[in-house]
Amino acid sequence: MGRPKIARKSTSVDMTAMCDVAFLLLSFFILTAKPKPSSAVTVQTPSSVSSKKAPEKDVILVSITKDGKVFLNAGDNADDKAKLESIINSLNQSNNLGLSSAEVKNLVNQPMIGVPLANLKQQASLKSDQLNDKVLPGIPVKDTTNNELTKWMRGVTDVYTGTKVNLLLKGDNMAKYPYFKNVLTAFKKNDLLKFQMVTEPESVPEGTVLYKTHGSAE
Repeated sequence: MGRPKIARKSTSVDMTAMCDVAFLLLSFFILTAKPKPSSAVTVQTPSSVSSKKAPEKDVILVSITKDGKVFLNAGDNADDKAKLESIINSLNQSNNLGLSSAEVKNLVNQPMIGVPLANLKQQASLKSDQLNDKVLPGIPVKDTTNNELTKWMRGVTDVYTGTKVNLLLKGDNMAKYPYFKNVLTAFKKNDLLKFQMVTEPESVPEGTVLYKTHGSAE
């Protein structure tokens, strides 16, 4: 008697549940993802081969746009904001700016400082869509007689006495040298001789000595 043959059936997998899970995960990531906020100051930094990251604490950042406007802001953590508040309070008293405590708080919570000292009160009342380098004139750094960044750096020196300040300079690739020179003059007048340049990192070219020693900078 011959061996009975068992009919073969095609294998089918129900993908409905897997598709549901995939769409749920996709929806979750779309809804929870935070888009990168647009920068209030547009600066196209030059590129460099470096793997060193910018510090995240005790930060004072000075930015220079391509048309020479200068802006200042502190780090995002609470301690840096508190020190920026102390700097503004010091300038408020020494220059008789007449800023209220509420106006000082508004300036601290704004993305950057970008007006002459006499106009800080006006900046404190601006709306968020007006806080950008297209509207604000920047901190004056025209020459040695009109370089208000010197006063800001004096405030930085006073507030960070006994504490290391991570001074960052972020300059646009198209900015002219005199603007950098005037910013550096403000640093030097307050003995702030150490600072870091913010650049756009790029990969180390393969085959170079640096690549063989450290590998890619990414």
